[in-house]
Amino acid sequence: MLAIIAPGQGAQIPGMLSAWLKDSTLRDTCAAWSDEIGIDLLTLGTSANADQIKDTANAQPLIVAAGLLSFKALGITPSVFAGHSVGEITAASLANIISELDAIKIVHARGFEMAKAAAIAPAGMSAVLGGHRGAVVAAITAAGLVAANENGAGQIVAAGSLEGLEKLAANPPEGSRVRALAVAGAFHTSYMQPAVEPLRALVASTHVHDPIAAILSNKEGAKVTNGREFMDRVVAQIANPVRWDLCMSTLKSMGVTGIIELAPAGTLVGLLKRAEPEIETFALKSPDDLEASHTFAAKHGSN
Repeated sequence: MLAIIAPGQGAQIPGMLSAWLKDSTLRDTCAAWSDEIGIDLLTLGTSANADQIKDTANAQPLIVAAGLLSFKALGITPSVFAGHSVGEITAASLANIISELDAIKIVHARGFEMAKAAAIAPAGMSAVLGGHRGAVVAAITAAGLVAANENGAGQIVAAGSLEGLEKLAANPPEGSRVRALAVAGAFHTSYMQPAVEPLRALVASTHVHDPIAAILSNKEGAKVTNGREFMDRVVAQIANPVRWDLCMSTLKSMGVTGIIELAPAGTLVGLLKRAEPEIETFALKSPDDLEASHTFAAKHGSN
């Protein structure tokens, strides 16, 4: 059984659209998206530097655009879709819950509103690598923080006040190390609550269909069959933790044997290799990978 997954913020790299935009159809599509949201995705995806694409308002539309373009080039329908954080918007479009253009509009608003919320109060995120999950979560809570991303494979991201993050770094849980992340705010926590209502209003006005294939939710790794429910979950997730560890467990329990990660690929494949090594993975990084990705997909039962 084949699954296709879409990465989240932090996966972006300079020039990540360059190879995809050599295809004139994909370039024209990306140009139309840029015109619609007033952000030059073509420049951001080809010549912008790392700092420019680290900006939340730029990074999120760029990551979703890369996922959508690489999926169009791939031309394969899997049995299961999933996305990490903002990648859930990509996954929603792949599963025909929302259109590509609506995905771009929603992610543009999401990035803008989250950047605005992050500017209200100083906060941040740190990755806790290693250690026992129970002890790590307890230490995060004791520091007044939230386990905002549980990514599996010994990686939990703590989020909250800068004071709390300093406290955690000074006294890391046994067997772990703490690494500060270069992000502008405490994503997937109550710090992002101001971004929720503007997104809720936009999504409520968006035309939604039920998914054409199984799609998993970051809330608890569950399969969601109702398109409106999935989009409501995407909105709520802005201010609530991501349980990617549970999504990976669900992929395994469903009998998924092969997973393709869309561009900008690599992060989620790395987590899967450590957490669920029995599942074969493929990172679709550029058009040069398309032929091999089709062979991989055929092996795992693509449609």
